[in-house]
Amino acid sequence: MKAGLFILLVLICVLPAEAQCAMCRAVLESEQSGTAAKGINNGIMYLMVFPYLLVGTVGYLVYRNRQKAAR
Repeated sequence: MKAGLFILLVLICVLPAEAQCAMCRAVLESEQSGTAAKGINNGIMYLMVFPYLLVGTVGYLVYRNRQKAAR
């Protein structure tokens, strides 16, 4: 379990991700410096963390409760 979680965290930290929609990308590619595009991309990635945290927390709680019930 710990090894799988470690591998998952390493993959998330290492793999580059681009989370811009097509419209945002088209508008931001016209900018020369690219700083706004990086900011938008980082903001989208930041906002996507919370749904995964919520689903992971609920999944963990369900798993823990089922383990307690099995004992």
